[in-house]
Amino acid sequence: MLTISQLAAYAGVTVRAVRHYHRIGLLPEPERDRSGYRTYDAVAVVRLIRIRTLADAGVPLARVQELLAAGPEEFAGGVQEIDKALRAEIRRLQNTRSRLARLAAGEHLALPQSVVDYLDRLRGLGVEERYIEMERDAWIMIAAQVPHSIDSVIAKKHEELDDPDMVKLYSLLSGALDWPADDPRIVEVADIMERLMIRAVEAGEVGADDGIDDQFVDLLDSTMVESSPHAARLLAILEERGWRGWTRIERVPVGRLNTELPPS
Repeated sequence: MLTISQLAAYAGVTVRAVRHYHRIGLLPEPERDRSGYRTYDAVAVVRLIRIRTLADAGVPLARVQELLAAGPEEFAGGVQEIDKALRAEIRRLQNTRSRLARLAAGEHLALPQSVVDYLDRLRGLGVEERYIEMERDAWIMIAAQVPHSIDSVIAKKHEELDDPDMVKLYSLLSGALDWPADDPRIVEVADIMERLMIRAVEAGEVGADDGIDDQFVDLLDSTMVESSPHAARLLAILEERGWRGWTRIERVPVGRLNTELPPS
């Protein structure tokens, strides 16, 4: 007969594990002998080894008892079910690892890959990191509002970056963070923005349902105004010309359409 320490040693587990298996009913706990000790026989060793083998293979302890009592066909079926669950868990963990690896890059937090690629393209154009950080925060909010259409929105933004005016606009806005309050280049920014807005209106891109409610548009606009000392002045210039709206064009000065503006 064996003591609990000897049983554990023969089966390759700890005494603590043996006691845990007693508590959850996997391993019967023998009565104490006349000396007050619990002793174990070969049957207990074999059962404990089987328990350890199943547990080491990834079988949940809640199912070990079922498999120990199963016949050959039931055992095979049970193992297949557990293997299927384990494979699903492996896929989940692999996806989690992939997300963690992306998060290590910083911008993948709350941003889909399409937006990250767009921001990287802006970096390639020489846009300053400070401006990219502001744009990133705006895209985080937009992506949360329209998750199912964000990729198509970004695809449109990529098309817009093929326009030299848009590239010039980003170049100016990026550097504008260090401009003095009365910098005359703000007028140049307004001219470029107006040209881009005119093209958007004439292409029928203004007034379409963008899936964003008015309150959220106001939030984006106010965030933009607060982020730059020149934003309020820029909006004022555009409003003097009859335009209104930043995130969404709300008023179009018909008289400005098809009007040639000063070249950049």
